[in-house]
Amino acid sequence: MARLVVENLCKEFSTRTGPLVVLRDVSFTLDAGQNMAIVGPSGSGKSTLLNLIGTLDRPTSGRVLLDNVDPAALDESALAALRNRRIGFVFQDHCLLPQCSVLENVLVPALADGPVAADRVDRARLLLERVGLAERAEHRPAELSGGERQRAALARALVNGPSLLLADEPTGNLDRTTAERVADLLVELQRQEAMMLVVVTHSRSLAGRMSRRMELDDGRLRECDP
Repeated sequence: MARLVVENLCKEFSTRTGPLVVLRDVSFTLDAGQNMAIVGPSGSGKSTLLNLIGTLDRPTSGRVLLDNVDPAALDESALAALRNRRIGFVFQDHCLLPQCSVLENVLVPALADGPVAADRVDRARLLLERVGLAERAEHRPAELSGGERQRAALARALVNGPSLLLADEPTGNLDRTTAERVADLLVELQRQEAMMLVVVTHSRSLAGRMSRRMELDDGRLRECDP
């Protein structure tokens, strides 16, 4: 069964005046089908923590286990494969390729394994239908609204069937009404796919949709009161 284990994670950066400690002894676990929000003030290290969980950076100490695999023990090729197949990313900026159609953008993660198989194209089209973009599949990102672009980015994050979905301020660039719709869709798809979901957000509305809420402050992570 899919599981995320974060153990005693610490992260510091070197500066001219000495080490800057961003994360201090952060630990938690998350199982398949569970979701959680990480909240906290700007600069508290939320995105740094998400980057460590997503294997985009390495901790100073501690470890992350995803599906009982330690990414730090993998070589670069195996690490890239783990990241591509088991982790989906949704960012505040949709990061869609402007020269590609919506369908082509959704299929980008599938290209790492070579020519895209027909079943992956079918899954991409199904995901576009689920996010309400079936009729926009051949459009370019410039022809979409902000909410539609973020929905396309969500479909792209799911195309490889990851066990873990990481979302960094996924509604931060959207107006309130559109943000609510994207938040609803994010949680709905996470439950349907039985994935783990970790969301970093300043939005109380989005955080309130998660079954667990954690606050990061002064480098330490603690459970929020219900």
